[in-house]
Amino acid sequence: MRSYLALVLAALLTLTGQSMAVARGMPNAAGEIVLCTGYGPVSVLVDDDGQPVGKPHICPDYALSLFALYDSPPVQVLRPLGQAVALRIEAGTVAVTNDIVPATARGPPAIF
Repeated sequence: MRSYLALVLAALLTLTGQSMAVARGMPNAAGEIVLCTGYGPVSVLVDDDGQPVGKPHICPDYALSLFALYDSPPVQVLRPLGQAVALRIEAGTVAVTNDIVPATARGPPAIF
């Protein structure tokens, strides 16, 4: 079992190492051409000679640094320092009113 695992890992390193070499040797895009097609705009990356280049690859050396984006602790919002106001609820008080507001329906908006 260990020998098969070693062979699979060696093959995996060989294949991924080749794709990393291709990604590093690819020329950078010098510009972008936007083509308006019937299906919407399409952008094509071109080099200095105007020849199209492939899609940009994420650099494998810095790909794992994207995980560090979520590693930082959340921002803590502190309460402002200053004068504090205590809110109190008076228990046992009842507001008695004899004024009864009749329910009135509203008509449709007037057209001017």
